[in-house]
Amino acid sequence: MSDAVMRHITVEVGTGPLAPAEILAVAREGAGVRLSAEAESAMAAGRKVVEALADDAEPHYGISTGFGALAVRHIPVDRRAQLQRSLVRSHAAGSGPEVEREVVRALMLLRLSTLATGRTGVRPETARVYAAMLTAGITPVVREYGSLGCSGDLAPLAHCALAAMGEGEVRDASGALRPAAEALAATGVEPVVLAEKEGLGLINGTDGMLGMLVLACHDLRTALRTADVAAATSVEALLGTDAVFAADLQALRPHPGQAESAANLRALLDGSGIMASHRTPDCTRVQDAYSLRCAPQVHGAARDTLAHAEVVAGRELAAAVDNPVVTVDGRVESNGNFHGAPLGYVLDFLAIAVADVASMSERRTDRFLDVARNHGLPPFLADDPGVDSGHMIAQYTQAGIVSELKRLAVPASVDSIPSSAMQEDHVSMGWAAARKLRRAVDGLTRVVAIELLTAARALDLRAPLAPAAATAAVRDRLRAEVAGPGPDRWLAPEIEAAVGLAASGEVLAAAERVTGPLN
Repeated sequence: MSDAVMRHITVEVGTGPLAPAEILAVAREGAGVRLSAEAESAMAAGRKVVEALADDAEPHYGISTGFGALAVRHIPVDRRAQLQRSLVRSHAAGSGPEVEREVVRALMLLRLSTLATGRTGVRPETARVYAAMLTAGITPVVREYGSLGCSGDLAPLAHCALAAMGEGEVRDASGALRPAAEALAATGVEPVVLAEKEGLGLINGTDGMLGMLVLACHDLRTALRTADVAAATSVEALLGTDAVFAADLQALRPHPGQAESAANLRALLDGSGIMASHRTPDCTRVQDAYSLRCAPQVHGAARDTLAHAEVVAGRELAAAVDNPVVTVDGRVESNGNFHGAPLGYVLDFLAIAVADVASMSERRTDRFLDVARNHGLPPFLADDPGVDSGHMIAQYTQAGIVSELKRLAVPASVDSIPSSAMQEDHVSMGWAAARKLRRAVDGLTRVVAIELLTAARALDLRAPLAPAAATAAVRDRLRAEVAGPGPDRWLAPEIEAAVGLAASGEVLAAAERVTGPLN
């Protein structure tokens, strides 16, 4: 669906948590945003608490003091609005390439969701500017580096707050780079003039980390089911057995994800003529290699890791992260809820799981290319081996990606560089964990797509033996974009076509038209 169409769809932000589907609609599809009446009321109530302290001679962090190690500085009443503007300008210190539009929209939406709880003390009119920017398709330019994942995603969120002030750079709905003031004026959005505490309330959140986690969880749900499709096709085309995927064998080790993956493999391989062809007394193979036999165990462990990550994401979506925070009973209290450790850990866990699933996929692909292990297929699946190289270098591409995925699996959350003159002496690096996970999910999709491309070629080479209906449907969907076996062709476009089909979910959809919904 186009952005133009989606902008007529509006997500209402209330005082409760957003659903992942709502975040995806705004982040990826350009849906508009509005605040509920309940949210406006909650923000107005929270604002009254802050305003009651605004003129207080007693210092209150974020309202009448400096920030971080400068919290010991008491700020006079007549300079407290300037304090908020200065905070945003100084913290908008990002560097490097621009962060993707969907990530920026997700983090703005999630910050807006926290504002809507009334726990930050930010005014309703300030929150409305964020809603208006999202609806108008105005995306602040946020840079790759600047967040340590503690005190929230400070620099990324500060760039968004800066744009809401009418300063800095944005991309408009068409993607053009424009000064923020110009883009706001063109869409009739009035820049916000920050009041007490509002600068801090706009930047002290885990919204960037959380937005990227929600997006990654959604993509991994598709990628892991697609990995099952690829594994099933490989088991079939390598003359493996599906006996090891039997439900009673899997139940001996009752991990939920393992059971789901094994059930998928059984459904995908149901009725395979290729597999039936070697269920005879002449077959002397006792058991398959681990990359075939243990696919449910590895894919299942990744599913269980994803399920845990989704639980953590759900809890964070229900959170109101700020410091200080306006409590339900009307106090303004300092806290440490901005620390990104819960998110950083699961972002790193997922990167580990992604690397391992991809590693197993690459090993299955490699088996197709080796005449000592591919059970009668030509070397490298080449049309005329020696003259043609077949899929030899496709496996090199996989190996290069898998090697990078292993590097990306090194945890970011175990690192910490103290900041703010040792006031912030332990940080989560959750933003970095999220950034590398995004790259890892892309890598997994590419590795699985190459396995699918190779396995489909092998299925064709097993003719006249007939594959299962589901794997045949996947092969046929690939064949609509990529020709079957033959002399060597320019391989890169064929790989990209397979990647596109895997990433979009079309491979999975082709299989599910036969099997019904997979787990």
